[in-house]
Amino acid sequence: MPSGGLRHPDPKRYAWLLALAIPLSPFVAALLARVTGSTVAWYLGPIVSFLVLPLLDLWLGTDATNPSDRVIAQLEDDRYYRWCTMAFLPLQYAGLVFACALWASGSLSVADALGLALTVGVVAGFAINAAHELGHKHDAVERWCSRLALAQSAYGHFYIEHNRGHHVHVATPVDPASARYGESFYAFWPRTMIGSLRSALAIERTRLGRLGRGQWTLANEVVQGWALTAILAGGLLLAFGPTVAPWLALQAVVGFTLLEAVNYLEHYGLLRERRPDGRYERCRHVHSWDSDHLASNIFLFHLQRHSDHHTHPARRYQALRHVTEAPRLPQGYAAMVLLAFVPPIWRRVMDPRLLAHYGGDASLTNRGIVTTANP
Repeated sequence: MPSGGLRHPDPKRYAWLLALAIPLSPFVAALLARVTGSTVAWYLGPIVSFLVLPLLDLWLGTDATNPSDRVIAQLEDDRYYRWCTMAFLPLQYAGLVFACALWASGSLSVADALGLALTVGVVAGFAINAAHELGHKHDAVERWCSRLALAQSAYGHFYIEHNRGHHVHVATPVDPASARYGESFYAFWPRTMIGSLRSALAIERTRLGRLGRGQWTLANEVVQGWALTAILAGGLLLAFGPTVAPWLALQAVVGFTLLEAVNYLEHYGLLRERRPDGRYERCRHVHSWDSDHLASNIFLFHLQRHSDHHTHPARRYQALRHVTEAPRLPQGYAAMVLLAFVPPIWRRVMDPRLLAHYGGDASLTNRGIVTTANP
């Protein structure tokens, strides 16, 4: 805290702890189910994500306030904020072990077990967001925490592809994580999953080739990610038996599907201009969709200030800025992910906004542009 009783430069300082309620949801769901006897309680994760958070966004509205330039360094140096993100991990894995114990106990009905798997999957999706924040930092401990957080969703390649692929190629046709104008989420989902894995493998193949090393070794960070997931899954199967296998697989699919739904909406239809030399312009604030809805931003560590994140990838979440140049989503990510799952509604809401962003000129969007050239 600043000396002399001055107000802390971040009025949301303690609100960030609310994000840690997400990994606690398996425990809360079990408690509510025990008290109420209701199967609905096991579906707490989806209920919070897709009902409670959108309602909170409507109630609390938006927050476009920014920290002043003179306190950015103070906020960045405050270790409290990195502990908020790293604390997600032990809670995340405590919830996963707890869920496995319940699945293995045989005490849950199929409907109950399914609800718990969806709740754990939501935790896995939010864990990828925590991994995203940690993985952009230079601190070795934070970067390893990022990789550990990704093991639950079997998406370790995200650590490589996002930082060294997506951030280089964002809003260009070669980026598998940038959705095209008119592309449904259901067309985007397989394209981005396959494309992101291929991109991560290519990045590591190139890096290891420069070192004179083969691709299929433990020096490959994609292989390391697979190994972490195998160790985690193998340990849980040994501890709780094969009964938990389908539920572990389901929660992983839910987790990385939530990630890809967020990827879908973050750059939908946006395109960096190609220069005469064939390269693309530098990524700017106009190449990401932003949202200032307060509740979603708290639970997502300011992920919705996405344009500033792409401009300053290493900037910590508490210091990310609202920028007026960025195109704006009509609601927070929680509501927009739901819209993405219903393509006709998504297009009715987002296509006019995208075209308005480009002054009505659809040729400026990334519709149908396919190339293998590097930007």
